[in-house]
Amino acid sequence: MANRFVKGASEKCGLPPGTIVHVGDKWTGPIKITVIDYDKDHCQVQKISDVEEVFPFRDSPTVTWINIDGIHDVTIIDRLGKYFNIHPLVLEDILHTTQRPKIEEFEDYIYIVLRMLYHSDTTDEQDDGPKIISEQISLLLGRNFVISFQEVGGDIFDPVLIRLKGSKGRIREMGTDYLAYSLIDSIVDNYFVVLEKLGERIETLEDELLDRPTPDTLEELHVLRNEMIFLRKSVWPLREVSNNLLRSESDLITRPTQIYIKDIYDHTIQVIDTIETYRDMLSGMLDIYLSSINNKMNEVMKVLTIIATIFIPLTFLAGVYGMNFEYMPELSWKWGYPVLWCIMSVMAISMFFYFRKKKWL
Repeated sequence: MANRFVKGASEKCGLPPGTIVHVGDKWTGPIKITVIDYDKDHCQVQKISDVEEVFPFRDSPTVTWINIDGIHDVTIIDRLGKYFNIHPLVLEDILHTTQRPKIEEFEDYIYIVLRMLYHSDTTDEQDDGPKIISEQISLLLGRNFVISFQEVGGDIFDPVLIRLKGSKGRIREMGTDYLAYSLIDSIVDNYFVVLEKLGERIETLEDELLDRPTPDTLEELHVLRNEMIFLRKSVWPLREVSNNLLRSESDLITRPTQIYIKDIYDHTIQVIDTIETYRDMLSGMLDIYLSSINNKMNEVMKVLTIIATIFIPLTFLAGVYGMNFEYMPELSWKWGYPVLWCIMSVMAISMFFYFRKKKWL
């Protein structure tokens, strides 16, 4: 599982509201700024080395998408926020990477926080097995610009960039609200990829549970249950975000785009339903595991009990004729020893077949 501890939160203690301090894991690479400026007839993509190079795009008549990979450099975020008139509290939330999904509407822009989820198959010494990695994505939707902030570099938005470059679909004909919708849709679509891989893990675990459960099975079961709780916490607020976007009265969201936002809302409900289904399945699998272990223990105890029961009369006979009294019947009899063995064998065999007939064995 991804690290749940908030790194750097203590640095904010005692500071006034709006003080921007990065909270979370710091990406070791440099901040990458990409500007995609487009309209119906052209699309220009360029890498920016200095944040001031994006300032002219604020009042551009075209649609501008500014994508920032890495938010650990507070100076760059601060300069960008001041030029685009972003509220200090919004900048504070952008740098505090443990925000729950939410939406905040301002006069000139809309601030949206989302959780990007990845399913990693890599292993390390401290955390074996697959895990869910969470990343905060912040979006600023303005009248002619969209600014996206990613904690680390990734390719989640590459399909949107490809559509822009190739002028595929209606994205080049629509405004910034449709661009923001496309970015959110890419994030939500990736939830299905994560759920699909989790579903495969649950199916494999279910087969193992029914075949031969082990303590490792129980450990994996607990890992999956914790991941489902984490997923629910990350995805559930998105329902409120998409619903608020759908019902927003801001002029930054046009009516044609609201139709597409409804599709995000439907997908979010579908993701939440799938997560709830998986949670119920895992709870049922835990009950099956406990029942299976109890049944296995009962089978072992039953076998041991039957063996002990068979040996009770044999032990009795052996104890009787093991007493060293001088005057006992049959002690001087020539056939006493083999006859006793025959009696004990018949008793053991008879009890064995009796238990078989009762289907206790």
